[in-house]
Amino acid sequence: MTAPVFVDTNVLVYYFDQDEPTKRERAEQVMAAIDPVLSAQVLSEFYWTVTRKLARPVGADQAGLAVSRWARFRVIPITAALVAAAIQTGKEHQLAYWDALILEAAVAAGCEELLTEDLADGAVLRGVRIRNPFA
Repeated sequence: MTAPVFVDTNVLVYYFDQDEPTKRERAEQVMAAIDPVLSAQVLSEFYWTVTRKLARPVGADQAGLAVSRWARFRVIPITAALVAAAIQTGKEHQLAYWDALILEAAVAAGCEELLTEDLADGAVLRGVRIRNPFA
């Protein structure tokens, strides 16, 4: 079994983005090859983004079914302690709060890797290696 890998929202969004076929295919490959860990934040951001922000939005029912499917993986809850840790990490590493919250969820889950295109590819923050699967 592979080590758990934390997955940021953008990977899940590309899984459904009809206008990004190369990234969509890559997201499908990545998700099939890992033991993904998500957070409640990722599920929320995914639903909002695919139903409202894509050029061709996904219907609410289809997006809801996708959230149900993603929720079968390990999902880290957003707690007060996680919020406090994200505030501190954001200050220490000059990260946007939402990126720091993703990073702290990965730390809380014990993940060694975070898949995202929002942070510097190859960086190691709080013991978690950042990897852009679309680079």
